[in-house]
Amino acid sequence: MNPPSPDNEPPGVPGFRHWRGVYIFVFTVFVLVVALLAIFTRHFA
Repeated sequence: MNPPSPDNEPPGVPGFRHWRGVYIFVFTVFVLVVALLAIFTRHFA
């Protein structure tokens, strides 16, 4: 048998079965933080 490739290993993060989900979550949080920074900058400037 061949050992599993690193691409097919589960991420080991609770709530995520695949790396794709982790990447989507991180990207979504990043976009949300940037959007909130832009909104707060306009509101408090």
